[in-house]
Amino acid sequence: MPKIVAVELAQLPYRVSQKEVMHTVKNLFRDRYEQIDRLLSIFENDHIQTRTFVQPLDWYTTVHSFAEKNAKYIECAVRYGKEAIERCLRSKNIPFEEIEAIFYISTTGMATPSIEAKMMNELPFSVHTKRIPIWGLGCAGGAAGLARAVDYCRAYPEAKVLVVAVEFCSLTFQLDDVSKSNLIGTSLFADGVACACVVGDDVQKWHTAPRVLDMQTTFMRNTENVMGWDIKDQGFYVVFSKHIPTMIRQSVGEIIQSFLKQNGVDLTQMEHFIVHPGGKKVLDAYQDCLHISEDRLTHAMSVLREYGNMSSVTVLAVLQRFLQQSMTQEGYGLMMAMGPGFSCELLLLKWGDVR
Repeated sequence: MPKIVAVELAQLPYRVSQKEVMHTVKNLFRDRYEQIDRLLSIFENDHIQTRTFVQPLDWYTTVHSFAEKNAKYIECAVRYGKEAIERCLRSKNIPFEEIEAIFYISTTGMATPSIEAKMMNELPFSVHTKRIPIWGLGCAGGAAGLARAVDYCRAYPEAKVLVVAVEFCSLTFQLDDVSKSNLIGTSLFADGVACACVVGDDVQKWHTAPRVLDMQTTFMRNTENVMGWDIKDQGFYVVFSKHIPTMIRQSVGEIIQSFLKQNGVDLTQMEHFIVHPGGKKVLDAYQDCLHISEDRLTHAMSVLREYGNMSSVTVLAVLQRFLQQSMTQEGYGLMMAMGPGFSCELLLLKWGDVR
């Protein structure tokens, strides 16, 4: 069974406090919203303290064209994607030439050739490295990308592959959008870049790394308006439904129970919950449907507090914290993220021996 042996993040250049963002938004929108102070309470209710961006805060206070924002996306994706890859491979002393495939995950910018091709021109990968760009999965992309990498390593058990997730949500900010979705998105989303390495069964190293026992995608029909983009002349306009926590409470518990039953395990056997912290309300909904206390989501809460919602990158940041802690006992882990579609991505992990 394939293993996830490493996850590393790039260090983005600008870390700002939630209060700084709130004051900036207030200055930008004070004349376009009634009761702006009441609306800005959302900046205080998601337990976010700081976020990271690829541009200084003042940059977002002036209008930028779609072309300018996308050019900035490409520039930063190459720069910080390379950094995350180098950190990941260096952490396990893996040569670039041993990587068979790169799964590139993003939803916040576009490029053809895709970003991993541009990075391959600047890093010493083999020219035969397979490129698999995956676009549009949003917050579910990190978990889905790992699942597809695991599929690859099941087919090729000697393989080492990378999952590179790049999201610059800040570059999608729209000054002319006075919708509540835009205000919520501005209070929540952030920038991030992560790289994970997955290896097949025949790679005889890293025996303490978690193995991926199974994966499942669940698509919820006729829910495409829950989350996503409206793409207009000025770029991406966020679609973000207030009903997401309710949908989690109503459907995700049953989806998880069915998935675990298929694998002969029960929810009570889960030691580790590696969930995408989409926001405090989303984490509360996970607690309800999983029947767990808040202390079981410590890593997810701390990532949300320190980074905000980095879309596909966020669940990888949570996973990194599990990989960094010393796992002295065997245990199952449930990895979960939800995103546009609307869909739910699940991975069943196991630390220690698999019996």
